[in-house]
Amino acid sequence: SMNHTTVVEFVLLGLANSRHWEITLFVFLGIAYLLILLGNISVISITLTNHFLQTPMYYFLRNFALLEITFTSTFLPSTLYSLLTERRTISLPGCFLQMLLFYCLGTCTLFYMAVMSLDRYVAICHPLHYPATMNSRFCLQLILGCWALTFLLMLPPTIMTVQLPFCGPNVMNHFYCDASLLLQLSCTDTGFIEELMFIILILILPGTLIVTAVSYGCIIVTILHIPSSAGRRKAFSTCSAHLMVVMVFYSTCIYRYIRPAQRGGQDSDKVLSLFFSVLTQTLNPYIYSLRNRQVKQALKERI
Repeated sequence: SMNHTTVVEFVLLGLANSRHWEITLFVFLGIAYLLILLGNISVISITLTNHFLQTPMYYFLRNFALLEITFTSTFLPSTLYSLLTERRTISLPGCFLQMLLFYCLGTCTLFYMAVMSLDRYVAICHPLHYPATMNSRFCLQLILGCWALTFLLMLPPTIMTVQLPFCGPNVMNHFYCDASLLLQLSCTDTGFIEELMFIILILILPGTLIVTAVSYGCIIVTILHIPSSAGRRKAFSTCSAHLMVVMVFYSTCIYRYIRPAQRGGQDSDKVLSLFFSVLTQTLNPYIYSLRNRQVKQALKERI
């Protein structure tokens, strides 16, 4: 089918229509990207070099930080370049590669968040069993399982999308190559791929959300039994921050992707995508790691 493809590049309309807003967004997204890089690199370096932070929780946070750097780097540098230079085209292979990386890394982020919530559940609700349960071998198996599930679920629809013919038009109202918009631009029937992607998203998004919600629900119940009011306030402060990020991430993802494909391509889609792909990624290293007392102490010693 690729022999019938006449489109050699796609045009991404981006985030703004005026030069003023392009410069404004360039500054804000540039700062956000810098914060993402600095925050996550700090988490990786601190948890690697401090021997007090060689625990399963920080092992997951270190991997999560590396995943976030990779995920945001699939689209933010090109978005910043587009805002600065007003060049809005992306080649056909570049679009397919960006789509593959964005969806695989984004899906893996969902699995990582579920795994980290399970880790906190075992640590807080079953502290005596924590060292034996979350041993190094099991932690590695969980990380590898996240990647295996990601590729098992996301590769088939992505490969089928890459093989579609594109005869024009080639304009996408987005700032990265979105799969739902690519399907709309194909000059053949994409009903089967759309149904397959919808089923996969139904499995991934609500599935990981249930695991995360149940884990934090059990954690909150355990916190309520803490005798010290100061201890309860501190624990609730941490959990509420985590839950806030989870709620923003999942609510925007679910509304953006679990709905009919023909509704894609609206300006509101770009705003929702900014929430789960930039805003939460900016907050994650500070809420999950850098607010932690041990990490702050290790950072002070390092400085």
